[in-house]
Amino acid sequence: MRIIIIGGVAAGAKAAAKTKRMLPDAEVHIYTKDNYVSYSSCGMPYYIAGDFKDWNQLIIRTKEEFEKSGVNIHTKKLVTKILSADKKLMVKNIETEDWQFVDYDKLIIATGAEAFIPNFSNISSKKIYTLRTLDDGIAIKNAMNDAKHITIIGGGYIAIELIEAFVKNKKNVTLVERSQYVLSMLDEDISSLVQEYILENSDNMVKIINNDTISEIVGEGAVLDIITEKGYGFETDMVVVASGVKPVVNLASDAGIELGITGAIKVNSRMETSIKDIYACGDCAEKINMVSHHPVWVPLGSTANKEGRVAAINVSGGVEDFEGVLGSSVLRHKDLNISRTGLTEKEAIKLGYDVVSVIITKRDKAGYMPEVKNVTLKLISDKRSHKILGAQAIGCGDADKRINTVSIGLLRGITVEELIDADLTYAPPFSTSIDILISAAQILKSKIG
Repeated sequence: MRIIIIGGVAAGAKAAAKTKRMLPDAEVHIYTKDNYVSYSSCGMPYYIAGDFKDWNQLIIRTKEEFEKSGVNIHTKKLVTKILSADKKLMVKNIETEDWQFVDYDKLIIATGAEAFIPNFSNISSKKIYTLRTLDDGIAIKNAMNDAKHITIIGGGYIAIELIEAFVKNKKNVTLVERSQYVLSMLDEDISSLVQEYILENSDNMVKIINNDTISEIVGEGAVLDIITEKGYGFETDMVVVASGVKPVVNLASDAGIELGITGAIKVNSRMETSIKDIYACGDCAEKINMVSHHPVWVPLGSTANKEGRVAAINVSGGVEDFEGVLGSSVLRHKDLNISRTGLTEKEAIKLGYDVVSVIITKRDKAGYMPEVKNVTLKLISDKRSHKILGAQAIGCGDADKRINTVSIGLLRGITVEELIDADLTYAPPFSTSIDILISAAQILKSKIG
């Protein structure tokens, strides 16, 4: 059996390794237009920051290690067409521009996501970067060394991590975000606190322009001129576009594979697409939110690895289901931890829930402990069913620990009352005697009535 995987970062690399372990006699191939396979995209902002010096540390498994295990790696090979009726792929060698047809018995599409590029002029400038591949990360770090001022377009996860990386390297940063606050995937009452923290802890090296976007970038020399839609202008040495990503689905769509309502590839719980013997996983695939049970598109490395494993098991003749996601995520800006799971309040209202929420701030440990910090928690519930719908937490304390606890509860449809009764651990170095989660649930209960 010949199994071909298109894409080799998180989902693709996981699928290849698992498939080869389950089917040691099968031919397993990864085709990728990238120079590398199996690397940590999530670690690139920390490499740029200088937290470690050797980018090779981001590579989880080298091409040589894969090939030693029997997985064939084809880098700089672009799959341009899927001929599903013939079970063939059309492949272009990027370096030689030669073409070939490749047969497959089963196919896994793990093409991932690509940067969303806003519609402004001069996008071809060599001083404009995106951060998706390992080569992108290396290029940004090298260019940063000669820059005094850097502009970031967008205010999502990568943008927030890059602000820290650039400021750590003594670079002035201007971030342009079309929403009222950064991190629009959070509710505004939480994202506003994050933005406030960033500005207060940046040593006056960060400027954030909200409710605006870039309309024009002028120049090819040492300095670029930035002009926003609202007419604001300033100079910068380089630009990083971090205004979001979109699933890479053109290959699947051209082959007649059904896309979901989110624009990503529609799959069932076994990662099967609408065409027999073709699977999809990772950032190119649509997911189901396990709270709302609606299709969503949430591109996260942790999810991609899980889906790659599930795809491999089913390709190999086993049976495994991937039930969906909660959108659980965490990031850091300096000492501030930022985390979420489930639905935000704005998402829940849009879906028709009768939303009740609470925001409280409390110490994460006993007040007399020297390492005590504050955590601000938002807990969201449905008034009719009393079910917890989601949570967001920020703080210099253990915010993510609370979110991880909620995420487990969401899998079982936990109610406010059940969360109040949760038997959480307590000792002064780890929590208060009544944890912030319990306190928030108690307040929610009183608001629900």
